[in-house]
Amino acid sequence: MDIHVCGYSYHTQGFYSQHKPGSASYLFRLQTEGSCEAKINGEKLLIKKGDLLMVHPEDHYELFIKEKVGSGDYYLICNDAWLDEWWSRSAKRTISHIGINETLISLWQNIIIEERRPSSSDNKMITSYLLRALCLSLERASTETSPAFSRPYSVTRMMRYIEEHALTTFKADDVAQHAGLSLSRSVHLFKSCVGKTMVEYAQEIRLSSAIDRMIYTNMTLEHIAIECGFGSYSYFCKVFKKKYGTAPGAYRRLRSNVVINNNQTDYS
Repeated sequence: MDIHVCGYSYHTQGFYSQHKPGSASYLFRLQTEGSCEAKINGEKLLIKKGDLLMVHPEDHYELFIKEKVGSGDYYLICNDAWLDEWWSRSAKRTISHIGINETLISLWQNIIIEERRPSSSDNKMITSYLLRALCLSLERASTETSPAFSRPYSVTRMMRYIEEHALTTFKADDVAQHAGLSLSRSVHLFKSCVGKTMVEYAQEIRLSSAIDRMIYTNMTLEHIAIECGFGSYSYFCKVFKKKYGTAPGAYRRLRSNVVINNNQTDYS
């Protein structure tokens, strides 16, 4: 991966930049604060907070930031054969409103940090994988906010919030507020689109995380119950038994025996 520049900028004064066709570089830009204007292949666009721009090397891109507007963004200019293949395998939207996604920003920030380190083979490998993860995440975020996507974007926002907070304590009010909906509307919309309640969706994530810890760690069941967001072992046991028809301890012993038997080698 050849990263030309990657960083975060905040402008309070007038600013102009452009990306000319034939540059051989891809440009990614996420507006995180304020607003600005852009012109892509002659089309003028108002760029608002949460808007993602993905610019192909053959696109003509111009960015305009007015005096005293206040505009913040994460940006990345890079090129690589993997990027060529990734871009060509599906249609990419030039502009998408994906909101402020902390996971994406964390990936972006890690690339910035790696780029500051002295160059080494390990450093380049880490940066390469981070960049691929970022591109794939940007693609998913853009697809999920497309008008043609199978579910409303607000439902996707609720799902992502639950996935990120399932192992902690959260309320339905928190999910609704994150999606910009009333509590009653969010509860009805989530159930109708996902086919399960917010609690049921969170419990599936918690149970999956608990099973991984039961099989692959020596953590106590009480510790697992707390770490996976159940609050107490008694509640964890109740939810687990309802889902799998057996107590967590019995399930753990059964799965442990299966793992041991699968790992045994016959020397006869």
